[in-house]
Amino acid sequence: MERDFKTLQAGFDGDLYYDDQPLHQGQLRAYSTDASVYEEKPLAVAIPKTEADILSIIQFAQQHHVSLIPRAAGTSLAGQVVGNGIVLDISRHFNQVLELNKNEKWVRVQPGVIRDDLNKYLLPFGLMFGPETSTASRAMIGGMLGNNSCGLHSIVWGSVRDHVLEAKVFLSDGSMVNISKETSDPASATDNTLFNHIKARLFSLLNDNDNREAIQSSFPKKGVVRRNTGYALDALLDQQPFNSNGEAFNLCKLLAGSEGTLAITTEIKLQLLPLPPKSIALVCVHCSSIGEALLANSLALHFNPMASELVDKCIMDYTIGHAAYNKNRFFITGDPEAILMVEFMMETKEAANDKAIELVAGLQQHGYGYAFPVLYDEVTQAAWDIRKAGLGLLRNAAGNLQPVNLIEDCAVAPEDLPAYIEDLQIILHRYQVTASYYAHAGAGELHVEPMLNLKTKEGVFIFRSILKETAALVKKYNGSLSGEHGDGRLRGEFIAEVMGEKVMELFKEVKKVFDPGNIFNAGKIVDTPPMDTQLRMRQNEPEPQIETYYNYDETGGILKLAEKCSGSGDCRRSAVSSGMMCPSYMATRNEFDTTRARANILRQFLGDPASADPFDHQEIKEVMDLCLSCKGCKVECPSGVDITKMKAEFLQHYYDKHGIPVRAKLIGNFVKQMKLASLAPSIYNLLLGTTFFRRMMNKWIGFHPDRSMPLLDKQTLRQWLKNRKQQPTAGKKLVYFFCDEFTNYLDVPIGIKAVQLLEKLGYTVQVPAHKESGRTYLSKGLVKQAMAIAKHNIKTLSPVVSVERPLVGIEPSAVLTLRDEYKDLAGKDLQIEARHLAGCTFTIEEFLYNEMNSGNITKEQFTKEAKKIVLHAHCYQKVLSSSQYSLFILGFPANYQVTEIPSGCCGMAGSFGYEEEHFDVSQKVGELVLFPFLRKIEKDVLVAAAGTSCRHQIKDGVHKKAQHPVEILWDALND
Repeated sequence: MERDFKTLQAGFDGDLYYDDQPLHQGQLRAYSTDASVYEEKPLAVAIPKTEADILSIIQFAQQHHVSLIPRAAGTSLAGQVVGNGIVLDISRHFNQVLELNKNEKWVRVQPGVIRDDLNKYLLPFGLMFGPETSTASRAMIGGMLGNNSCGLHSIVWGSVRDHVLEAKVFLSDGSMVNISKETSDPASATDNTLFNHIKARLFSLLNDNDNREAIQSSFPKKGVVRRNTGYALDALLDQQPFNSNGEAFNLCKLLAGSEGTLAITTEIKLQLLPLPPKSIALVCVHCSSIGEALLANSLALHFNPMASELVDKCIMDYTIGHAAYNKNRFFITGDPEAILMVEFMMETKEAANDKAIELVAGLQQHGYGYAFPVLYDEVTQAAWDIRKAGLGLLRNAAGNLQPVNLIEDCAVAPEDLPAYIEDLQIILHRYQVTASYYAHAGAGELHVEPMLNLKTKEGVFIFRSILKETAALVKKYNGSLSGEHGDGRLRGEFIAEVMGEKVMELFKEVKKVFDPGNIFNAGKIVDTPPMDTQLRMRQNEPEPQIETYYNYDETGGILKLAEKCSGSGDCRRSAVSSGMMCPSYMATRNEFDTTRARANILRQFLGDPASADPFDHQEIKEVMDLCLSCKGCKVECPSGVDITKMKAEFLQHYYDKHGIPVRAKLIGNFVKQMKLASLAPSIYNLLLGTTFFRRMMNKWIGFHPDRSMPLLDKQTLRQWLKNRKQQPTAGKKLVYFFCDEFTNYLDVPIGIKAVQLLEKLGYTVQVPAHKESGRTYLSKGLVKQAMAIAKHNIKTLSPVVSVERPLVGIEPSAVLTLRDEYKDLAGKDLQIEARHLAGCTFTIEEFLYNEMNSGNITKEQFTKEAKKIVLHAHCYQKVLSSSQYSLFILGFPANYQVTEIPSGCCGMAGSFGYEEEHFDVSQKVGELVLFPFLRKIEKDVLVAAAGTSCRHQIKDGVHKKAQHPVEILWDALND
């Protein structure tokens, strides 16, 4: 088929990847999993630019009898977007808002538009699209339509099915049609088209009394608001002409929840809602058991809340010590088994508070809950963030016993939920399985995540058995096997057991009339293969023993760290949603460049017990290429999948086998190069300051010719410290200054001002004996050299520093290396010393913040002149520290106003932005937020950036001078 793909590619305007070379094999592997437990390598990945591209792919699929697998963000949990066919990725190009009608409150969008991005677009118009999954920051409208997504506020805002008005789709014969309200009887249509045939056949099926009776008796009872099992024939029966009081007949109701098995959608028209009231009160009901929380939920629903969501102790415990979520725990009192989050939105804070007080009184009267903290307005987001991160947080479980998407989408009527969960717990107890319980209590759907080991045959047996028994339980309560995540290949096998054979035959008939050639997402909903096949995990195989340079004891090895990826797609957010992860994906919108893709490829190769060298694979090298090592994934991924660490590990092993590239050696040995250049800094500066020589030198190194190079000072910082004539008198506190390699050679004036600032503020500054940080080696994967430096610095610095005599540095990428990587490079014999050093090491922003708050530094020491400052925080500060320290110290002078730029990574990322093949991506990352923001500021606004790379990127990108915060504070000192 390779020749056929090449023929298709010749007339295909988008991108087409198929299995003909290592890079493309890597692309296919990147798409081989979604967020579920399933995995299957596709034949090809097609990324269309135009509707003509989609038509070409449909025609190709017809001709070669292969399945098309529509894919948006790829966060589905039931295996909808895996398969042995052609993945049709609409996320990169089909992402435009096409038309907005403010008066009629509707919007027309392409399927790749992200839900949260759409709502930010609609915000100025006072409108919103209601359904909101926990993945709304990356979930796309097309995928939400396919799954009929609901979300946190579904008890008020409903599901996608309730809001879709029209859809422009390709049918399986390649014809394009607009699906909307029908104004005439399809039986009267004379055109012999597939669309008319579909409508006529559906009317025939629904006009049959036996079929109608089967649908009405077998579908979930009306009280089950989350109903997405099979195809929505019950929704069609609720319309005219079958229900005289219903809406006009519209096949969009059937399209919603069809999981890409009936048509390929290119445009969607959505009904919008007015923005909700702005005053919010969130009652966090602390309960001693899941059962108590569910009884509290039943009571809470009588108070008409906007949402009633549950989070259990299992999830809350994984926030303890978590880099991103530990700070969100401020409202948790004691050690609850579950918290029920009940939200009210009203026009005034007083009205919202009255509702909260009323609810709490009712709960106390019935004896439900032991604590009832109430959060208001924007503070509520902290609690909701914990709830939304549920699945990702659960992936922090150690070992092979992991949460499994299996029965998490089963829904019943809210009044049946306590009894249903009690029965379900009996089933789980019989198999000695623990589970986490969270999410949509108010809608009758708890996401129950059993903890199973799918690497054993016994685990797979239990996997199947629990779903089979739960299906019978769902039938007992006349619930829905799938509420909002869909059937896919996970639950499709058991639809007939819940809905009955008669209804199952109707579903097969629907699929057949829409898609007689079975080319649209085959094997989903109907004709589903057994649910325990094509699993991601291999059973009863020995765990690969992988020797590593870094220490991975916290995760149980590098493979376990890669396997922590839940596939939830937090790394697929756009720059509109802010955040750092993942800058290369934000720039390229290519799945291949996501944190998830990198974890997927690592887990596939590292998990292969037959591989002689699991690191020796070109596919890993390709997928790691655009990783900027920003560390955003270490914090913003709820599971903490640290790709930066694993990339460096991989590169070292790859170099061990293939040798170290010359450029990597040059960059890694930065200190050696600068030490030599500093012997004659004027000659070095003359060469690199001359355009001709700089471009020639850049070309030789492999840097982009347009990238400027930082120049040297006339002396190093160490030389200045050694040679200065007037030594300061002893200050009130001793501070050890970490003279990092970048400050010592490239940013000497900043280093001088940092030392002088500390001294002017009354501190004694000393530079202890130490080597460079090792950052340049780590950035190029030269872990062995970095390890030697780390061990030397740990042995040298650990006996000297203490909390009272801290080590302070000004370059975030260097000083925070001592806090982060050193602990994993120290070896077991230096662990205590490494952790001591980490605990005594601070960025200068952290140190000044602490001293200012302690009263050791006062506002009277600074000017009262007014200044405006914008801050771009370094990636490592955001991940391993906080930008809040910089904001505080820059705003410490009485009339200094500081605004943080909502940017992620600047795009330079050490040497990344210099390298010729990465220059364009580096610029695209800068253009996401940082560059446009800086172009708009007034000339007298100061730009602050602590990172040397960040300042250089700003200089080259927008031709503005960015200052280190210490420079701004130095200038702000009173004489």
